[in-house]
Amino acid sequence: MGSERMEMRKRQMSVQQESAAGGTAPAQQGQPVQANPRGSNACCFCWCCCCSCSWNEDRDERNRKASYDVKEGNADCEDCPKPTLEDVRLWGQSFDKLMCCPAGRNSFRQFLRTEFSEENMLFWLACEEFSKDPNKSAVEERARVIYEDYISILSPKEVSLDSRVRETINRNMQEPNLHTFEDAQLQIYTLMQRDSYPRYMNSAAYKNLLNTLSEQSPES
Repeated sequence: MGSERMEMRKRQMSVQQESAAGGTAPAQQGQPVQANPRGSNACCFCWCCCCSCSWNEDRDERNRKASYDVKEGNADCEDCPKPTLEDVRLWGQSFDKLMCCPAGRNSFRQFLRTEFSEENMLFWLACEEFSKDPNKSAVEERARVIYEDYISILSPKEVSLDSRVRETINRNMQEPNLHTFEDAQLQIYTLMQRDSYPRYMNSAAYKNLLNTLSEQSPES
């Protein structure tokens, strides 16, 4: 499993490097700012193992309070109706249409799990909930949990981000707000779109679902 996950990391980094070299991304948020990936305040946000700040000391307490976070224990992911044949056909038209459909996200997330890259969807979902949560008084607390879960190099669920985006987040974490993870969310969205989505479209999981619904459809 370790070697397969490492191979997935290498492929994702290759996709990101190609994107940074001149690829186009979905027109959603602004582009990340170039900077050194390890700024002067990096240790305060767990960039290194020597960090002994109080934030790390009460990490478990914060995690218990983070009720907004996406729960990995739910194998079926989001609660939603079963997809229709029309839904599944739409997923094949574009990645945007797949991601706009809860059932599509569920199916795609299960596929990512087989490739040991489920953390990409988990991070994207966590960012969606974070940016739309009306409880602005807990922004800093929730931002730090997302950072620890998906950005910190110490996390087993660390997502693959380039140095520019990491530095932007590192600066933003000094005063977190609802836009703190926008660049990172966009980069992971683009990574899933370019790297994992084409394989999902050609996977047995998608084809079997499409065939099963086709056989059940009155049109058949």
